[in-house]
Amino acid sequence: MWDLLLAPFMIRAVIAATVTGLAAPGMGTYLVQRRLSLMGDGIGHICVTGVALGLLTGTSPTYTAVVVAVIGAVVIELIRTSGKATGDLALALLFYGGISGGLVLVQLAGNGAFALQAYLFGSITTISSDDVVVSLVLAGLVIVAGLALLPQLFVVSYDEDFARASGVPVWFYNALVSVLAAVTVSVAMRTVGLLLVSALMIIPVATSQQFTRSFRSTMLFAMAGGLVASLGGVVVSAFLDLPPGATIVLVSLAGFVATSPVGMVLERRRRARVPYDADALPLHEEAGERHRHVHGPGCGHLAIEHGDHVDYVHDGHRHAVHVTGEGRHYDEH
Repeated sequence: MWDLLLAPFMIRAVIAATVTGLAAPGMGTYLVQRRLSLMGDGIGHICVTGVALGLLTGTSPTYTAVVVAVIGAVVIELIRTSGKATGDLALALLFYGGISGGLVLVQLAGNGAFALQAYLFGSITTISSDDVVVSLVLAGLVIVAGLALLPQLFVVSYDEDFARASGVPVWFYNALVSVLAAVTVSVAMRTVGLLLVSALMIIPVATSQQFTRSFRSTMLFAMAGGLVASLGGVVVSAFLDLPPGATIVLVSLAGFVATSPVGMVLERRRRARVPYDADALPLHEEAGERHRHVHGPGCGHLAIEHGDHVDYVHDGHRHAVHVTGEGRHYDEH
């Protein structure tokens, strides 16, 4: 058993799984917040063209996949912000174009179709030392950028209008999220494969959201869950002779299913602790204007427990119920 775990190919696989398990859910948290959960899948199909280009030209498919994916991510953002197409439509356009271009280039490469399988479905146990180094560097950049720029990336992902009014360069940070997602997909393609990479970016986030209330804690717990799923999937696949990429995704999905009952219980307890009836709250004044939104469970805004009451994030700041002799109203802070 220990001989297998200490084998050189397993050590390389564990290192690649570690950095992938941390980077993929980290960037997936931003994609979920932006309601672009399938962006990883779309970029994965764009990467097919990059991999095929590398096979055709005899260069490293990892390098060409990164370049093509980054270009595709920027194009998606340009199409989305131009108003000529929605984010989903922009993804669909490049989704089909990327995979079609990849298949054509693979055909031109001659014997590249077999090599493409390792990138479509993952082949972490055959990853080379050079690929491990590239994965470490790229994943490290993604993780550092995602954590260091968390306030800016969050406000842009949560409320673009508020971010724009606050002077934040919205297009730049939106494009940065897309580029970081593209790099993450390129890193993860040897671990879980281009066809499954989106699952590793999204499932740990969905699992984390069952227990957390803030964006930061959601990201950190998702990264921890992705790490456990990646390492667990590699070990299970090695001993049971299963496809590593698919096993990692199934372990991640099993974690979501196993924790769902606990998440539902916690959500019921949170709702029971809300100290007021949302339906009984009156309309309140905000910046001199009549604000007709009533905050409460199910209102669609992020709820944050704060002492003996609950704050709701709205328009970039928190609304908290406040009781005075004149009745109930909201404070903003």
